[in-house]
Amino acid sequence: MEFTTTFKAGVLAAAVALPLGIANDAAAQAAYPSADETLDWTIAFGPGGGNDIMARSIISILEKYDLYPGEIQPENRAGGSGAVGWGYLYGQNGNPYGISTTSGSFVTTPLQADTPWQPEDFTPVALLATDDLVLVVNSESEIQNIEEFIAHAKENPINIGGTGTVNVDFIVPTLFAQKAGFEFDYVSFNSMSEQTTALLSKALDAMVGNPGEILGLIDSGDLRPLVFSGQNVPAALEGVPTMGELGYDIGVSMPRGLILPPDAPAEAQAWWIETMKKVVETPEWDEYIASNTLTPTVIYGEDFRTFLVNTKNGFGEVLRSIGAIK
Repeated sequence: MEFTTTFKAGVLAAAVALPLGIANDAAAQAAYPSADETLDWTIAFGPGGGNDIMARSIISILEKYDLYPGEIQPENRAGGSGAVGWGYLYGQNGNPYGISTTSGSFVTTPLQADTPWQPEDFTPVALLATDDLVLVVNSESEIQNIEEFIAHAKENPINIGGTGTVNVDFIVPTLFAQKAGFEFDYVSFNSMSEQTTALLSKALDAMVGNPGEILGLIDSGDLRPLVFSGQNVPAALEGVPTMGELGYDIGVSMPRGLILPPDAPAEAQAWWIETMKKVVETPEWDEYIASNTLTPTVIYGEDFRTFLVNTKNGFGEVLRSIGAIK
């Protein structure tokens, strides 16, 4: 008890001795986050997709371990390949109680749409993982493997569905088709549930998706996986070849991270960085990574901003090379 009293007294004395500005900064950091403020969590896509799953997984961990003191209100704000949701967050300039998760569209949407924001405009918290896509067909399709798919696509017009327009869901099959020598029509959807319904109803010939989003339908036999875009096939897709193994390596992965609005207070950014360091150490996060077949790739703060700029430049080169953007 004597140590505690002495410690508190020492902290008080140190605070009094600090210059006024530093003391105010320390008080501001101690005040964030306030239990009285609701955290407005924007999910830029519809329910059930990879972005939605990641956001709600993080929220579940925050709540289970009491890492956030106030109420967290997740809201799906889908539309425009993420432009609606991230545009909403962009409009909350300086607000420490707005937050969102990112995906490949966070980088690609501004490349092909007239958005008022760029990825680097937001306050970066962390890159948390990268993921890749699996190409699937309806299990009732006559196509049994990727070799048959390529041969069929070379002789017949086909369509492939994905979430969003000119984003990773578009880039991956486009680059694969170029390398494998076939053409296709890309069909854009706002959510994974919509495109899955289209494939199951045979309105689509094939679609790409994050394994974690559609693994249940693969396991149930409703969907047949043909090829994986990543370097290493996850255990859940054992037996499925990679594009690289077929000689069609495309070198594209989707960044999944966490951002705050532009010009969010430094204390909010710092708090979220330290909090996410705790989140990624939980067994629940390990389970999320494993069950969604993600690659844990963690980069914090301004290093994440640099990563976003480099990724945007790289994606831009790819999209220009295939004529998707000018």
